[in-house]
Amino acid sequence: MNPSLNLEQLLASIPHFDQASADAAQARQNTLTKPQGSLGDLEKLSIQIAGITANLQAPVEPAGVVLAAASHGICEEGVSAFPTEVTAQMVGNFLNGKAAINALARNAQAEVFVVDAGVGPSCPDDAQLHQLGFGKGTANFAQQPAMTAEQAQVIIERGAAFSKKLCQQGIRMISLGEMGIGNTTAAAAITAVITDSSPSTTTGRGTMIDDATWNHKVAVIENAIAKHLPDATDAIAILSSFGGYETGFLCGCILGAAACRMPIILDGYPTTSAALLAALLHPGIEDFIIAGHCSTEPGHRLALDHLGLSPLLKLSMRLGEGSGATLAIPIVRAAVACLNEMATFEEAAVAGKAK
Repeated sequence: MNPSLNLEQLLASIPHFDQASADAAQARQNTLTKPQGSLGDLEKLSIQIAGITANLQAPVEPAGVVLAAASHGICEEGVSAFPTEVTAQMVGNFLNGKAAINALARNAQAEVFVVDAGVGPSCPDDAQLHQLGFGKGTANFAQQPAMTAEQAQVIIERGAAFSKKLCQQGIRMISLGEMGIGNTTAAAAITAVITDSSPSTTTGRGTMIDDATWNHKVAVIENAIAKHLPDATDAIAILSSFGGYETGFLCGCILGAAACRMPIILDGYPTTSAALLAALLHPGIEDFIIAGHCSTEPGHRLALDHLGLSPLLKLSMRLGEGSGATLAIPIVRAAVACLNEMATFEEAAVAGKAK
């Protein structure tokens, strides 16, 4: 990774969505051996991929899963049903290949890249683990900002450098995942500020907390927003107010992937909150993003709607880890395959629509 990657230079390097390639993909779709539009969203997806990659024969192989983990100081407020040490324990499970995301990634033929974005000293010492050196995670944002503005910018830059490095290594599409007990609290705060919504609307059950804990979680977020009052258009201020490090890292991954014209597949609520931040930093980044699924977190749908994204899947999932995003990888491949491998009416000598 290149820790010196400059955020301003990164943002300036992100290309425009290639409308000419998207138009060419649409034109080809209209000539393939099927009624126009009969493949529905699969056709739209193939057109989007062509515009992202600026290539009608879009390279989306191989795929990678970027799974970033970090600890959250907000857990001190009792907002989760699980203790914060579960974050480090699950990192070990990912590295051992025994978590849900490992099974799903093997099924999708995608490599998992596990990143310690700020889990702390209890994180496993493993050569497979990509460590960023961000200590023990964010501060308790109920009491103080989760991180400094400088840390927020640096973690975004580290994420961008990471996705750029994957591109240099040959990865051509990434799905995003996260692990961090307490991170739906951060996601709810970020989403509330950016979408100008009530925390009671953006806050869900997370790890399936009970009613009393949910009410407490909402109150914690309301009080924190009132305490920090970040500018709703300032991504760095919002990230530094509420954290987490994995959210900032994934925000950077989105920006770096777009700079490389790599399609990005979002997972659940925390990864979508990272996309909200990325869209503040670079309006139009939404064109490079695919929503893998919609989770049961109520704020997730709100965040997707704000970004103008339609999820490919709705399976009542709420796990995180990149699970929904990784399930969507074969759908993206299928969309590209149909665009490039189907014959046109002329090539197949099949009669077109009667006039």
